[in-house]
Amino acid sequence: MVGQTISFPRDASGKVTGYEQNGTFHPRVSTTITPESAALARPRPKGQDSPADYQYHPPADLHDGIAVGDTVQSDLGVATANAIVRAILDGTYKKVRSVLLYQRGKLVLEEYFYGYSAERTQQLRSATKSVVSTLAGIAIDRGALSGVNERVLPLMSYETYDHPDPRKAAMTLDNFLSMSSGLDCNDHSSTSPGRETEIDNQPDWVKATLDLPMINDPGAGAYYCSGGVAVVGQAIEKAVHKRVPEFAQANLFGPLGIARSNWTWNYDLTNADKEYSQIHLRPRDMLKLGILFANGGRWHGRQIISESWVRTSIAEHSHVDNTSYGYFWWRPWLNVETPAGSQHVDVAAAQGNGGQKIYLVPQYDLVAVFTAGGYNAESTPPNTIMAKIILPRLMNVSSHRGVPHR
Repeated sequence: MVGQTISFPRDASGKVTGYEQNGTFHPRVSTTITPESAALARPRPKGQDSPADYQYHPPADLHDGIAVGDTVQSDLGVATANAIVRAILDGTYKKVRSVLLYQRGKLVLEEYFYGYSAERTQQLRSATKSVVSTLAGIAIDRGALSGVNERVLPLMSYETYDHPDPRKAAMTLDNFLSMSSGLDCNDHSSTSPGRETEIDNQPDWVKATLDLPMINDPGAGAYYCSGGVAVVGQAIEKAVHKRVPEFAQANLFGPLGIARSNWTWNYDLTNADKEYSQIHLRPRDMLKLGILFANGGRWHGRQIISESWVRTSIAEHSHVDNTSYGYFWWRPWLNVETPAGSQHVDVAAAQGNGGQKIYLVPQYDLVAVFTAGGYNAESTPPNTIMAKIILPRLMNVSSHRGVPHR
């Protein structure tokens, strides 16, 4: 955390033996550096990392259901693609591991950095929440859940809850999906008993969340609450009688052509889960989720999730951290400077700590995927790339076509 002092003790020969944090010593495990770790030190290997030498090339057709194209035929253009990659290579935008741009129905830019590749999965952090929301919608589509107004407590198997309050009985799926349960659960408060660092230490995340005291009526205020995602996940499991990962493979990933061997999801909802219930996906598979939503829930003519759920889940239902929020989807706006002045572009986004992003920009027929490793401190480079390089180009092209900016 910011402000903490970390010391690295050395032995008599000067070799680092481990590190100390808050009085606890953590011994050094190994003195060797794996190739994977070494690759994290620079965007591209020596000899391939000169920004001036980079030249755009179209993505490969992997026959995975994603159509590919060339920026020459898109609104982005080769100069935009070169500008993005060169700025990552020269360190202007740090720790970006992948960039995928899908515009007008084709993947036109796909680049990887820091040892990552099309086949390597990336931890999604809180972008996992948008996957859980999608599965809730599928469960509703199939009638396993009655809808977003279904009350949550009857779905659970707990006999009692701490801090009894009649308002708890009124909590609905809508309240949890929009971060407005009314429980004292705020990851961004150092005093909230339901902050993520407190819930993560509990043997049952769902029970610990539902045990929290109420501070608002359900729906009256929204706070970023990761514990609420565990509640929604368990509600799905109780309704469909399957573990969330199994339900996801059968009803979302499988239909999208994502093989079970190409993702991992340690979904435990207890303090034994050191992955914090986040999913690991390949960037192209993240893109498939974005394409699915951009196409109103359809994938190659098949309706995977209802169009009504797509509209509902990315619509505004609350405000979290002064940002418009849907059902585990963010609704931020990006500020773009243009010759005509500052313009706001509304997007829908699945977002995870470090720079994991799936942007939906229907105004410009764009789905953009980024993965990155700027955890806790440097997670904004994708936002800046969007606002300073990608969107200005698309806005300029639209202006020449006479399409107004919204």
